[in-house]
Amino acid sequence: MTGTEDKIQVLRQAAKVSNEQSSDKLWCVIAGNVELVNNIAYEAIASKDRVKIIFREHIVLKESLVHKKFDFVMLYGDSSKIRELSYICKEKGGAYIQIAPYYVSDEPNLMLLVAPDDAIKKFVGDVERVRSQFSILLEDQTTGFIETDLKVKMWLPKFVANLITPLFNMSEVVLSTVLISTEKGIDVKNIRKIAKSHKIFVLNFKDIIMEN
Repeated sequence: MTGTEDKIQVLRQAAKVSNEQSSDKLWCVIAGNVELVNNIAYEAIASKDRVKIIFREHIVLKESLVHKKFDFVMLYGDSSKIRELSYICKEKGGAYIQIAPYYVSDEPNLMLLVAPDDAIKKFVGDVERVRSQFSILLEDQTTGFIETDLKVKMWLPKFVANLITPLFNMSEVVLSTVLISTEKGIDVKNIRKIAKSHKIFVLNFKDIIMEN
């Protein structure tokens, strides 16, 4: 393992702070392939008296000859229903983080990151190089595949494209959802800039809460 990977492992171990705080309500971010998030969204809509969809995003990352596609959704609602949806997510190979009110009230500058795990690792290394400080509070990775499109398949015979496309879909593209916090405004600026350079979806968590 590289020094950066060692650091990530240390941070992840240190970040195993339980989010099972005593609370009737939880926020939850669920990420994975489109089908998985469709299923979660359906379950949430069917239980709209207990859980609310805050927002949903569809992301397409264009990397050389491969386009990686994934969805993620933020939910808020009864903790029991959120945990039920989280279980469904994990059973289907998705990633989720449950965010208790404790984090919102006690942690400064909460930021949510969603991206392939290799991009997250590069991001951590670059943030360290500019000496910005942050803490990883919660993180999770997918175990199922996300959808990918092979750009060159338009030039291939259809039967060949049909054979190789599933191989790309089943390749080990691990998607990560991460909640971090940082104390200084300059670190927020650096983190957002570096995240954008690595095509990482990043948002200020408290801004989303205030808008809703």
